[in-house]
Amino acid sequence: MTKSRNSKTAARRAKKRRGSSRRTKTNALVRLFARLPRWVLWLSGIGIALAYVFLILPIVLHYTPSWKAHYGEVPEPEGYPVRGIDISHYQNRIDWDQLRKARLGDFPISFVIAKSTEGATIADQTFSRNFLRARQKAFVRGAYHFFIPGTDAAKQARFFISKTKLAPGDLPPILDIEKTGNLSKKELQESVLAWLNIVEKAYGTPPIIYTYYSFKKSFLNTPAFDRYPFWIAHYYKDKLSYDGPWVMWQYTDCGHVDGIKENVDCNVFNGSLKDLLNMTLK
Repeated sequence: MTKSRNSKTAARRAKKRRGSSRRTKTNALVRLFARLPRWVLWLSGIGIALAYVFLILPIVLHYTPSWKAHYGEVPEPEGYPVRGIDISHYQNRIDWDQLRKARLGDFPISFVIAKSTEGATIADQTFSRNFLRARQKAFVRGAYHFFIPGTDAAKQARFFISKTKLAPGDLPPILDIEKTGNLSKKELQESVLAWLNIVEKAYGTPPIIYTYYSFKKSFLNTPAFDRYPFWIAHYYKDKLSYDGPWVMWQYTDCGHVDGIKENVDCNVFNGSLKDLLNMTLK
């Protein structure tokens, strides 16, 4: 018992000495800074601030694209006068009178694409209103389905068809495919093609496929998809570097337009307004 108490006492003393040593070092640093002239401290602070602004912050902004959008650095694509947006419940209430007068860069908004369905059971609650208002305000309108891998493709297709009544003058149906789920590449492709085939028969035209640049190259790069028009999402670029045929390019997901308070996806059409109208259902 005595030996144990002596050991504990020695341990406490050693711990106290270590704490005292750390405090001594800290106090020494404090005394060192206290002895420095005030102008040295001011210059040091200014140097650190300048290093952050000119060295660290540019690197952060370069590798964090969404920050660029908030700082107004979204490049406006050149050479594409036909512009449009895509919307869903995320945009909440839209002032359609303001939106009709809004512009993307130097150009008016020509087309509006609204989310209709997701998976086999989820209908966007704003679709009916948005789709109707787009027609009333003389936008070329379109509707898309958000694909859920692993959910029966036929059920998803039939659900989209049941909720989406396209009319002459509307864009072809659109499939938004961005995820693989737990499917293999082959399973994913078979499932996507099943949806496309059913929907094409229902509307009498090949659907448009929306996807990301890298997703297209990795998962939809077989000849079976070559017959479909592609809408490619590729953000914060001066031009779309995708070398395949495409009809639309979503160049940012952080755009701002009059009539919509929230961020909105902005797009260009690869052609003239006449070309866009020629794509619509007859």
